[in-house]
Amino acid sequence: MYLSQLILPEGSRAVALRRQDQAHLVPGAESTRDLALAAIAARHSLAAEAESRGQGAAVDLVAALAEGRVLLPLDHPDPAHLHVSGTGLTHLGSAAARDAMHGAAIDAADITDSMKMFRMGLEGGKPAPDEPGVQPEWFYKGNGHALAVPGAPLTAPAFALDAGEEPEIAGLYLIGPDCRPFRLGFALGNEFSDHVTERGNYLWLAHSKLRPASFGPEILLGDLPRHVEGMSRILRGGSVLWEKPFLSGEANMSHSIANLEHHHFKYALFRQPGDVHVHFFGTATLSFADDIRCRAGDVFEIEAPALGLALRNPLALDQRSEPLTCVEVL
Repeated sequence: MYLSQLILPEGSRAVALRRQDQAHLVPGAESTRDLALAAIAARHSLAAEAESRGQGAAVDLVAALAEGRVLLPLDHPDPAHLHVSGTGLTHLGSAAARDAMHGAAIDAADITDSMKMFRMGLEGGKPAPDEPGVQPEWFYKGNGHALAVPGAPLTAPAFALDAGEEPEIAGLYLIGPDCRPFRLGFALGNEFSDHVTERGNYLWLAHSKLRPASFGPEILLGDLPRHVEGMSRILRGGSVLWEKPFLSGEANMSHSIANLEHHHFKYALFRQPGDVHVHFFGTATLSFADDIRCRAGDVFEIEAPALGLALRNPLALDQRSEPLTCVEVL
């Protein structure tokens, strides 16, 4: 079961519920967030709340995507109250990499901090139920102002050194009136980043993540499958420039979803009633690792059948030459 948000031809907002190839409007719902607040108040699931509204008019989501009428599947009326963050070094990667890692006896003093963090996740990222595990790498990506709707450009700033995709799964959350976080579901995401900046110095990771992102077009309601298979592509001039499969789900991760959630929401800062959170769970597949350098007009395409319709965003480069940012003294 999937939820999406869209603009109707007459200009009003709506929420659509899809099962298999059949999608219909959810009567009385203009946003996923409002639907989720109603579900919290009624003490039942988001899926139950959507189903309780009955079936509205049928909707063609593929056509709506083509017409640019599909929104992010979850948003907030005040973008400053939508927080975008993520975790890295959470996925196992290829079997060959795992074998090499487990088979090589390398002195701890000779390995990078990234490898140390990865090993910590392997050893303690999936604790027993109701117990905290090792904390993952964490980064802040921005707020709702940084998000691009499905189909809209991901725009790299003029000072960026690179503009590359990161095919990921994102957890989508709403903080309830009593400060409890509620997971609404999961969505495909493109955690767009500047990998050249990150490569220059690992302490620039924070800078490299302050780029736009996109997720959707749909929310998968319920649990994430343990094994998720997807494909990440870059299209140039309508042809496939690069493509590679990616794996996700807990069977392919060094951390449990619950552990990643715990180490994000343990901070009271992230438990403010009414706020929305989009939290990216990481990836092991990047075109940058295969020496691909993206250009303006390239289209990122990320698909995984379990997560619904494919996510596509073209790349745009901000060509404006920005002067030195000067802060005025009052």
